[in-house]
Amino acid sequence: MTIMKSEIQARSIEDQTLPVCLADIERAAARIRDRVTRTPLVRSASLSRLTGQPVHLKLETHQPIGAFKLRGATNAIVALDQAARERGLVTASTGNHGRAVAYAAQMLGIPATICMSSLVPANKVEAIRALGADIRIVGVSQDDAQEEVDRLVADHGLTPIPPFDHVDIVAGQGTIGLEIVEDLPDLSTVLIPLSGGGLAAGIAVAVKALRPQARIIGISMERGAAMHASITAGRPVAVREEQTLADSLGGGIGLSNHVTFPICRALLDDIVLLTEDEIAGGIRHIAREENEVVEGAGAVGVGAILAGKVKLSGPTVAILSGSNIAPDVHRRIIEGDAA
Repeated sequence: MTIMKSEIQARSIEDQTLPVCLADIERAAARIRDRVTRTPLVRSASLSRLTGQPVHLKLETHQPIGAFKLRGATNAIVALDQAARERGLVTASTGNHGRAVAYAAQMLGIPATICMSSLVPANKVEAIRALGADIRIVGVSQDDAQEEVDRLVADHGLTPIPPFDHVDIVAGQGTIGLEIVEDLPDLSTVLIPLSGGGLAAGIAVAVKALRPQARIIGISMERGAAMHASITAGRPVAVREEQTLADSLGGGIGLSNHVTFPICRALLDDIVLLTEDEIAGGIRHIAREENEVVEGAGAVGVGAILAGKVKLSGPTVAILSGSNIAPDVHRRIIEGDAA
């Protein structure tokens, strides 16, 4: 489909009371500085040539777990008191957040349980298992996995680490925005993979505070884009989770969402939805032209550029959010045999 002209009306961040502010993100940056990677921002010669505008790629693929999720998870876990840590951690995940929680928990010597649905790719499940976490595969959706989290919290007192709808998670992801503005002060547009909204909300708060004129565009897939459906409806709504190349963008935003939904509704300038072929095109281009391995969710910004679904008018950043794609799937896409 073409650009989804949503009813989002971005407003000045100073005019609103939002759940996360710039100071929260700055505190998160100090807290996680020695525990995560400050990832490179690199200019894409191919995309700059194609669009006639300077296009840069933020390589969150270079985090130790291959995804941005390490920022938010680390910030949230380090912020816990000792009693909460000793009870053990639990979370629901489509893969990358679970890996981030397992990695940070292992680093701090804390037990962790990761609940996932049967839709999570096997390579992501095995990467989490390798970090020593207890794994629960439950149901066929992120919502099913979250029900298991809620049960473990109620029955065993485990400490939940939400995948996105939490101020410390959002603040941790927002540190990406600080780095982008520092590295590219004349930033015009940021293209952000959009799922539950933790990444988009955090970056939007940081960028809009430091560079108010910059556009923040969320990019998702046509199959089960929960934040887009919720913003269109004016309230959090449930969507059916479907198989997609952008598997990390699957799942709902939670009907009681109180952090990411209000921020995304307030600060996103637009949302773009991609077909599976357009997502595959992003993966293929990044591999062939940028020499980077990126999963479907991480390729959506580039996919949107290639599909002509975003109009660029100045220095642009596409967030390459993760690299955790099954090797056989990546190979088929690169060879043009699958979308």
